[in-house]
Amino acid sequence: MATPMGTVDLFDQGYVSDPLPVWDALREDAPVHYEPDTGLWLVSRYDDVRAILLDTDTFLPDNAMDAIGRFSIPTLRVLAKARFALPPTLASNGGESHAGYRRVMTRLLNARAVAASVPMIERVTGECLDLAEERLAADGVCDLATTPARDVPLLVLLRLLGLDQALDAGLDTLARWSDASLELFWGRPDAGRQLELAGEAADFYRWIRGLVAGPAAGEDTLLGALAAHRLPGGGPLSAAQSAAVLYFMIIAGQATTRQMMSLMYRRALGEPGLWRRFAAEPAGVEPWAEEMLRREPPITTWRRVTARPVTVRGVDIPAGAPLLLMLASTGSDPDVFENPERLCLERSNRRGHLSFGVGRHRCSGAELARAEAGVMLRMTAARLPDLRLVDAASAPAMPALLSFRAPLRVLAERGPAERR
Repeated sequence: MATPMGTVDLFDQGYVSDPLPVWDALREDAPVHYEPDTGLWLVSRYDDVRAILLDTDTFLPDNAMDAIGRFSIPTLRVLAKARFALPPTLASNGGESHAGYRRVMTRLLNARAVAASVPMIERVTGECLDLAEERLAADGVCDLATTPARDVPLLVLLRLLGLDQALDAGLDTLARWSDASLELFWGRPDAGRQLELAGEAADFYRWIRGLVAGPAAGEDTLLGALAAHRLPGGGPLSAAQSAAVLYFMIIAGQATTRQMMSLMYRRALGEPGLWRRFAAEPAGVEPWAEEMLRREPPITTWRRVTARPVTVRGVDIPAGAPLLLMLASTGSDPDVFENPERLCLERSNRRGHLSFGVGRHRCSGAELARAEAGVMLRMTAARLPDLRLVDAASAPAMPALLSFRAPLRVLAERGPAERR
């Protein structure tokens, strides 16, 4: 049942905790909705969002990485001191250089590379589950949002991209830097919090610039591939361009997968009988995970800006208007997915969702995320078949971010038989 349409506070905790009624209302009552608080045009139906993503001449990606709020002067000074710069490379690049950057990522994250990495993903997952079991034995509880949901994607990404030296910074530090960057650019922190986050983002960026300036690496690594890459004019990448790719990939390549796994762990453990069924029938994991990506993805929205005046579903939108594409809403569009509220393992078009985008800016790490979800859910259920949520009855705390949604914690414990 849709709720009445009105102002949509995209940062309200009620919306963040349960956005589904708002998404339903937008699709049914205001599929193209102007939100004056942010100046964003919200587009929520599947066909419209898909068409916008595919029309890269009319709808540009230029604002994809822009901060949603204005930075204070002290914040700008902190970033400037670190020479912080994110020139267009991947998500926000609508120019001719984009294809070359995509080829770099495709060589490292294509389906063959992902398939070859599955044994490594399994080893990393096993090591993280060892740690989770140790925490369960010592404390009686483990936060799955950190181990394994945080650590597995981060370790896998660094190894797959040949960035093992990055582990010297420590997993806690890398995750903190990543979270600070997400909150700084996609949240609405107050002035004090903004300055604190800017300090973390500046430290992160300095560290990345250090990687870029480090010893030469092989072309089978991300750093080596970036060093060898040539722009359309024939010139090499600048340090700022290479740093921008690393900054984006280290965040996007693991933070969104951590968020995905936190959502999946909580949903799987909270649904009666499902976790035990995963342990007994692991073949059901992948189709269920795909349905979760359709219904409740970690990346809920993405942005575009109009290159010219345009009409979408009868609504006139001016040139230069920032659009917010409601990716998560499209996965529940009943015109495309029958009974969208059900996670149906037999759904024939379950891979037709837009949670990874579509077209030239489709997520490069989509198949890696799918592989990690399958391995992690299967192995965790097999090792800990009687795991259960500690706080199943209460709504999880979630950060108020424009485009990302996941529980901050997923506290789990073993069932009574394992604890005796």
